Formats: sequence, structure tokens, C-alpha cells
Amino acid sequence: MTSQPLGVGFIGAGMISDTYLEHLAQFPEVEVIAIGDIDTDRASAQAEKHGVRDSGRPADILAHPDVELVVNLTIPAVHAEISLAAIDAGKHVWSEKPISVDRESGRQLVQRAAEKGLRVGIAPDTVLGRGVQSALRAIARGDIGQPLAATTTMQGPGPDQWHQNPDFFFQPGAGPIFDMGPYYLTTLVNVFGSVTRASAFGLTPQQERRVMAGPRTGETFPVRVPTHVHANLEFEAGGTSTSVYSWDSPLVRMGFFEVTGTEGTLAIPDPNMFEGPLRVMRVPNRETREQAWEELPSDGVVGGRGLGVIDMVRAIHSGQPHRASAEIGLHVLDTMIAIEQSVATRQTVEVTSRADRPEPIPADWDPYRV
Repeated sequence: MTSQPLGVGFIGAGMISDTYLEHLAQFPEVEVIAIGDIDTDRASAQAEKHGVRDSGRPADILAHPDVELVVNLTIPAVHAEISLAAIDAGKHVWSEKPISVDRESGRQLVQRAAEKGLRVGIAPDTVLGRGVQSALRAIARGDIGQPLAATTTMQGPGPDQWHQNPDFFFQPGAGPIFDMGPYYLTTLVNVFGSVTRASAFGLTPQQERRVMAGPRTGETFPVRVPTHVHANLEFEAGGTSTSVYSWDSPLVRMGFFEVTGTEGTLAIPDPNMFEGPLRVMRVPNRETREQAWEELPSDGVVGGRGLGVIDMVRAIHSGQPHRASAEIGLHVLDTMIAIEQSVATRQTVEVTSRADRPEPIPADWDPYRV
């Protein structure tokens, strides 16, 4: 481990940058050097707010001599473009999800980084928090036997109910699959390993939506993606999953994630959060046939956005693989595209990429101490 913190530069100074900046400031192994944005006034304001010494345009971050790792918080449509530019500038990259919106540029990014010996990490890093990691350790201990199947649900009326500019959520490269799917799919890959096939059905009940909050209230916009999707997946190592991703449900049900094994069913905390209750249900009592949820201990760091950056920084120093890897990000992208293709063609679609399943994080792992 080096004694000097690794220099970090941000590209993208939008709302999500606040939580990244707040958490990275607590980690002694990194120092945020500069913030860049196409809106330089916004970059300057964020730099002043969080005590970051430099700000400017994205190009300034790529050229900054003290920036060793770029945190890419741009819009999904340019994730791959910005990440590739950072790799070409000799910087490691941590990118918000998804890695890209198409397979070709995602593969190009992974290949270019490997050629240059640089790391690419891909959100979500909620999977590294106490909630999901405690679940993964429980599965590794054999608490539910052999995992067989998962059921997940993410449903609600949609972001047009609260977001002041919700149009982009309903365009290609977004929708409930690309916006929320990475949280659930990344966790599924951590539980079961690589996906091999996807079969899905989808609907677009509303061809046009209305802005329901903010100064644009009442404006309408077109919907160009399925907004209610049932997706079934098959995994290479065995096991299946069935998931609902919907922005057409009056009933809000977020974070429902159950994994059934040969000896029990595990209720995993919301994969969009860093913590939550962990429960297991055993086989019914032979005499009474009664069942009851059993609380399991959750241990390890809670954390927040930026855990993936710290895990990657430590992996860079140790030469070990990092957990929220570009390979997993690319595999999740491949799976999301396969789901959408299955909806469009009404056929089962093969998922050809593969990603290694990371080992769970040890319970005593501490990103706040060197």
C-alpha cells in the first residue's frame, strides 16, 4: 500500500456527485483533485462546496497531471466515450452504470483498458455494502444450501411522478431495465455467476407520459422503451431467476429480492441500498407446518457511493482483481440488451459474455482505515 493518496478527478458535477464527494472525502486512500463538467460554473460550484482545489472542463480533468483515476458521472449515452477518453489519457476509471448503452463500445473499453494495464470499475457499488455482502457471506456459509432460484421485483408508477425532467428515463438506453436493472442484475451475478439465456415479455402501456412535478408540470413526452418487463434468466452454474421491472404499477414494491436454496429461502436487502434487514425462511416444522422468518446478522461496513472506488484503488495497489469490475459491468449490459431483444423478438436470447463471480468481502474490511 502506498503512503500517498491516489488523485481522483470527477467528470460530471450533477446531483449524484454530491454523495460521491461526501463519501470519498472520508477515505484516506484517495484525494479528489479536480471536478470537470461541460457546465464549468456547476463544476466550480461543486469544487467550492466540497473543498476541491481545481475545476474546469472535462478535457482539463483528462489532462490534469495529478489525476490518476477518473470518476465518470456523465449521462449513460456518453459513459463509454468519456471512459475511453480517460483510458487513452492514462487514467483508471470508475463509471456510473451502465458501462455503455451498446455492446461494441463496452467491449472496446474493456479491451483498451486491458491493453494499457488500467482498471475500469462499474457501478453499482451498493453490492459492496453491508446488506448484499452479508447475504453473499450467508450463501457462502451454506445457510440456504445450494442456491436454486431467485425472485425479484422493482415496481412503481415511474419517475415521471417526481422528476422535473423525466424524459430521458423513457428513451433507448434507459427505461426500468437500464436504469434499475443494474442493481438487481449485478447482485444476481454475484449470487449465481454468469447468465447464459434471457427470455422476457414487455409492455409499453402508455405511449406518452406527462411531467408531474416542477415547472414543466403538464408537458407530455413520448415513451420509446418497454416500461413493464418480466424477465427470466438462466445461469451457467445452474439456477434461474424471474424478475419484474415496472414503471406502470400503482403499487410500489422496491427491493424485493429472494433467493431460494435447497435448505432455505434468503430475503436479501434492497440491492439499490447499502444496508437492510437480512432474513431466512427454513423448511416448515414437520408437526405444526408453521414457518417464521429468522433474522440473520448483518456485519461489515455500511458505506456509501464510492466503496467501489476504494475497493478498486486497493486492488490496484495489491495487484488483485477488484469486485465491481468492467467485466461484470459488460456482462450486465449484455444481459440487459438480451432482455430487451427478447421482448422485441419474443424469443429466448443467448448471453455470450461471461464474468467471474467475486468472493464476498471479509466482514472486517474497512475502507475508512489504511
